[in-house]
Amino acid sequence: MSAHDATLDLVSRYYAAFNAGDRSAMLDLLADDVAHDLNQGPREDGKAAFRAFMGRMDRCYRERLEDIRVLASADGTRAAAEYVVHGEYLADDEGLPPARGQRYVLPGGAFFSIRDGRIARVTNYYNLQDWIAQVAG
Repeated sequence: MSAHDATLDLVSRYYAAFNAGDRSAMLDLLADDVAHDLNQGPREDGKAAFRAFMGRMDRCYRERLEDIRVLASADGTRAAAEYVVHGEYLADDEGLPPARGQRYVLPGGAFFSIRDGRIARVTNYYNLQDWIAQVAG
């Protein structure tokens, strides 16, 4: 398998694990020192920080990604994904509007760095103002 195809497979497995709610499988695909750039927020480093982030996400949100499209560089060191988030806001998240079970549909994307067959960086993006408008209304 080429490096390009291996990266497409790696990122596809990451999103399949996300949609299955299999956080252990997601963590297995990450480098130990993974850099996680939160949407419009700080960078968090390491699997422990990523695990804690996913715990908060699972407490506050129920999400499924659909229409996932993954692209990878020829050398397999970079990838990007575009998707549509279908979610439900379950519990208040700090600094955000109160949760009342609001549903939302939101386009999003991510950029990845790949090292030694693992995801070494995940940078996520979605339009926070669009999400706030959907859940505040």
